[in-house]
Amino acid sequence: MILAAQAQGAGGGMSMIIMLVAIFAIMWLFMIRPQQKKQKEIRNFQNSLKAGDSVVTGGGIYGVVKSIDIEKNTVEVEIARGVNIVVDKSYVFANANSRVQ
Repeated sequence: MILAAQAQGAGGGMSMIIMLVAIFAIMWLFMIRPQQKKQKEIRNFQNSLKAGDSVVTGGGIYGVVKSIDIEKNTVEVEIARGVNIVVDKSYVFANANSRVQ
């Protein structure tokens, strides 16, 4: 009887490990992987910015890229006629033309 209880305990530990691996795999598939893909898309967009692109900043400000300073990693964005702001390139997230419908 004692041996049967020990065998059950060992099998229960193995099933617990399998469940943990399955939970991690599901989390990776539905949460981590899509987030990594989204970050890669954003990085590719930021690297392909050029003057004249309509963008949305991280603060929700819509504007047009006027210039890009690669050394400082900044983007000058015109938000109204004659009103330019300088934002960090990593805070330009989206193409405004694809967001407005």
